[in-house]
Amino acid sequence: MQVDKKNPRIQCYKCMRPSSTCICKHISTFQTKTRFIILMHPKEYKKEKNGTGHMTKLQLENSEIIVGVDFTNNNRVNEILANDSNSSFLLYPGKDNFNLSTRKSSEMNSFMGKNPHIFLIDGTWPCARKMLKLSKNLQKLKRVSFDNNIKSKFIIKQQPESLCLSTIESVYTVLNLLNEGNLEQCDTKDFLIPFEKMIEYQLDYMLNPNSKNYCPTANRTIIPKNMYKKNTERNIIFEQE
Repeated sequence: MQVDKKNPRIQCYKCMRPSSTCICKHISTFQTKTRFIILMHPKEYKKEKNGTGHMTKLQLENSEIIVGVDFTNNNRVNEILANDSNSSFLLYPGKDNFNLSTRKSSEMNSFMGKNPHIFLIDGTWPCARKMLKLSKNLQKLKRVSFDNNIKSKFIIKQQPESLCLSTIESVYTVLNLLNEGNLEQCDTKDFLIPFEKMIEYQLDYMLNPNSKNYCPTANRTIIPKNMYKKNTERNIIFEQE
């Protein structure tokens, strides 16, 4: 545990949340064949308590977080890309992407290879666009995508469209598709529990009359949202273009 100088509450070193709302007991780590590299914008990195990229990393043993904006000359990113034994992809919508939702198992296995590495951009839509625009090495990667048929449970954060998912929800969807394609054999049943618990803790805080963010009309139930922002300024990266 550690104490934040700006916030005297004791925090957990692992999940970076206050000890009273620590989610570590809900974390279930497991191994995957696919390596997930979360490219996190510095602004997103500062959201340790509510950021789902960090939460995703805690659960996936075969994953890592790299913080930055322009990854063109990033040593770690280029090390991964230069390794001939790796098959590297970018999870990002585009015209010539490989749609995991519509491909057969044989196609998926042939395309992804034996040692797949999937890069994800963790940030708002404007930040993600900038990161990709600046990162020449990421622009050259083959893209993978999926058809999103679920609504985000991230009800404490406004999204521009119902199809927008948080990082952890996107990885959850990808893992389930890779399981269906026999590229993975991992149990994702409890993967979203830490995420759901985080939302519950946040709602409890909003419903507490003594909290500075008290909101008497907050909905305690975790349900898909039906109202979304008209302004696309904060559009996150997994919205279809």
